[in-house]
Amino acid sequence: MAEGSKAETGRARGRNETEEERADRRWQELIQEIRVAQTGVQIILGFLLTVAFTPHFQGLGQTDKTIYIVTVVLGSLATGALIGPVALHRIVSGRKVKPQAVVWASRLTFTGLVLLLATLTTALLLVLRVVTQDSYVPWLVCGVFAWYLLCWFAIPLWVRLRYTVGDY
Repeated sequence: MAEGSKAETGRARGRNETEEERADRRWQELIQEIRVAQTGVQIILGFLLTVAFTPHFQGLGQTDKTIYIVTVVLGSLATGALIGPVALHRIVSGRKVKPQAVVWASRLTFTGLVLLLATLTTALLLVLRVVTQDSYVPWLVCGVFAWYLLCWFAIPLWVRLRYTVGDY
């Protein structure tokens, strides 16, 4: 093989894979990640959708009902974004665009995670407002939100910046 070819570059990174093999590997990794997030968001959304049919819901104030509506919409958007890669794969399968499909599926997944973050945060705000009217609720929700940001984005970005050598 000629020096600097794709295979040679792959060996330098520790992998000897073609662009198609790399796309296949990245797709499989992405699907495993999506399975975890999809399950969580679908369970949360399912519970949220039933809340409106409980007797306690009618007694909520307008602010809490608004938070509920925002939370349900965010959960629905997160579900759509996290299921989107499945539809994308089904529609483009066999069209020899897997590298591009992986990029778009990754973008949808990241969007879904951001929307899931918002869903969890607003759901927590709603639940804590309903069970207690204490003034510490916004502070507690902000603390949990900061924890999500740390676990989901700050640590992964720090690891990426600290340890990444070359392309993935």
